[in-house]
Amino acid sequence: MLEEAERWLTRRSWSVADRPLSALVAAKRASGASVSVVLPALDEEGTVGEIVAEIRRELVEKTSLVDELVVIDSGSRDRTAEVARKAGARVVHRDVILPRIPALPGKGEVMWRSLLVTGGDIVAFVDADLKEFSADFVTGIVGPLLTEPDVDLVKAMYDRPLGESAGQGGRVTELMARPLLNMHWPQLAGFVQPLGGEYAARRSLLERLPFPVGYGVELGLLVDALHTVGLDALAQVDVGVRKHRHQDGQALGRMAAAIYRTAQLRLARGHLVRPELTQFERGEQGFEPRTHSVDTEERPPMRGIAEYTARRVA
Repeated sequence: MLEEAERWLTRRSWSVADRPLSALVAAKRASGASVSVVLPALDEEGTVGEIVAEIRRELVEKTSLVDELVVIDSGSRDRTAEVARKAGARVVHRDVILPRIPALPGKGEVMWRSLLVTGGDIVAFVDADLKEFSADFVTGIVGPLLTEPDVDLVKAMYDRPLGESAGQGGRVTELMARPLLNMHWPQLAGFVQPLGGEYAARRSLLERLPFPVGYGVELGLLVDALHTVGLDALAQVDVGVRKHRHQDGQALGRMAAAIYRTAQLRLARGHLVRPELTQFERGEQGFEPRTHSVDTEERPPMRGIAEYTARRVA
């Protein structure tokens, strides 16, 4: 590991226990900063309600650490929106945000659009498929942004059990993202969960970054934040254990392809010759090819969007 990364690991890695909730509330009051929590959600009726209810109960009603709690529905076909609304979130459908630009499928797309319907100085993103959710996920990633003025982005780190095996989750991280970061952006080698979906950042940073529309959004934002504000403005916080729904191998392959494409674009700012991935499934006639497109779209920095600029001025 680079000496710079080793120093960062010691200086910018914390535990959620390092910042008690009472201290965060006091820091928020002193700074005057507002906090938005965003849950991108697609067909998550089984988990989104408990997550929303926990955040609302512990961080909105009891302590007022969180000023707004928003679920961005990415076109769910189940009761995600209804469940989230009943649990206490404001629910906004992806397609009603910035309607002049047709929406594309993908998590990064709804995260990008969320900047237009939230107002917090600090924006925290939380995946909507987490099980046994704790408010520590939010306090952990928001904490350094309230107490360390020179920190701009904070990622959560955690154990990711796979079945009965502890620490075996994050297969795309270990097989794709970590090798890419170590080889091409070794300053970021200290991030335990570079692809984790729980992180928070200052709006002033997020509005300056492009957003890959799909699975590449986590790696893209992390790399671009490094180049925009520098390593010392990035941090990570240990929040314990993360339990969620695991994808099958083919879904992970498509995820890895999108992440590789995101890295390739940042390395060369060029174009893929063939932005597709062919996988194989056994059918009646033997192995049959299935070709999937790889996310190739990115949204520009939000501060260049006229509607966003007008909203900020107003």
